[in-house]
Amino acid sequence: MKITRITWLSILLVLSTGSVMQAQDKYAEDVKDIQSILTALYEVISGPASEERDWDRFVYLFSADGKLIPTTKANNQVGYIYWSPQDYVDLFKSRRGATDFFEFEINRVVEQFGAIAHVWSTYELREAPNGPPTNRGINSIQLLKGNDRWYIMNVFWSSENEGYMLPEDYVIRRDGRR
Repeated sequence: MKITRITWLSILLVLSTGSVMQAQDKYAEDVKDIQSILTALYEVISGPASEERDWDRFVYLFSADGKLIPTTKANNQVGYIYWSPQDYVDLFKSRRGATDFFEFEINRVVEQFGAIAHVWSTYELREAPNGPPTNRGINSIQLLKGNDRWYIMNVFWSSENEGYMLPEDYVIRRDGRR
């Protein structure tokens, strides 16, 4: 039996459509509202070095052209880098693979208008779930509501460092501590 190129393409299309639909079903709860998508974002990047992250879940949270944009500071010069979600996954695997990494949200300010939302999400980094913070910063997260779900458009962040200390209004932890 000779299988034509069109037959192969049809088979691949059916298989890929099936896997997209499985991802939609599997991660639907993660993108139903702002709380859920932020919880999923922090959960998926956090964990012990020995635990593989669910990178399909991570990528699913973003729009097709979503970006992750860390700011940098070297020699008193501020800059930035931007990555696609897949670039971030590759970088995380190469740099964080041997290190326990836990990022916790400690404060959140949400502003929403129609189908867009902006979230100021203050975070702490730790090397153990209950360990002391090793760094803090703010994620500026832009979200879009479309097609019955939320999408992360951008995560733009700055770590606390010399010259850039977190404002007190953004340090009040969810548990009331400072």
